[in-house]
Amino acid sequence: MSKKVKMIFPVPMSEATRPMVESQLPAGFRRPDIEVEFVGAGRVMTLADSYYDMAIMEMAVIEAGMRAEAEGFDAVCINTVSDSGLAALRARLSIPVLGPGQSAFHVAAMLGHKFSVLTMWKRWFPLYRKTISEYGLASRLASIRAIDVRPDTEALLSGKEDVVFAKLEAEALRAIEEDGADVIVLGSTTMHQSHAWLAGRLPVPVLNPGVVAYKLCELFLDLGLVQSRVAYPAPEQFKDEAFSFAGGRVAS
Repeated sequence: MSKKVKMIFPVPMSEATRPMVESQLPAGFRRPDIEVEFVGAGRVMTLADSYYDMAIMEMAVIEAGMRAEAEGFDAVCINTVSDSGLAALRARLSIPVLGPGQSAFHVAAMLGHKFSVLTMWKRWFPLYRKTISEYGLASRLASIRAIDVRPDTEALLSGKEDVVFAKLEAEALRAIEEDGADVIVLGSTTMHQSHAWLAGRLPVPVLNPGVVAYKLCELFLDLGLVQSRVAYPAPEQFKDEAFSFAGGRVAS
């Protein structure tokens, strides 16, 4: 029997953006027995450039994911390295919930002694510091490095490859040579278009976090694994109506 995975992109997706987001998982990465559905979250675009925006994105992802089980999905994969809504959805749902940050950081710690996060701009640094601290991986972090290019949630990296890819490669080499990184983790699922370029040029493993999280979803489904109810106790009562507010608008 086939399984269904709900892939939650943390902001709304336009018809132009959807193909670029879905291209994270080309045909060769998908299995015929697992159906993947990409959905956008929330009602307004956010770049997660502040703690205020992070809270909006958290609510949007939770709202997009909390009915996944009732909709017939067998797992949820959050498609943002911030892991927005991860803990809340693990408590709300009894199906596996995976996030790219936690997945990629732990796999990176398996592949080397230290890893570096390679990202677009410094405004995202608080996201990584928060999750890496929560996951107890601070001692495994070599550095967080950014190329200081404002991210584009609509075009992603399309049209900027010549400039952005070279900057990412140069910054990754500094992380390896100066910071002691054994592994590079891309700091956003929106950076997936650069993965093949970097993986073919850098002397260390390069992790594409959205793909790592999705593949762990497959593993969890194959092994029948789900988050611990001791670590993520279910609420005594569902209060889903509290999430009628998301993306900056109160439902009437």
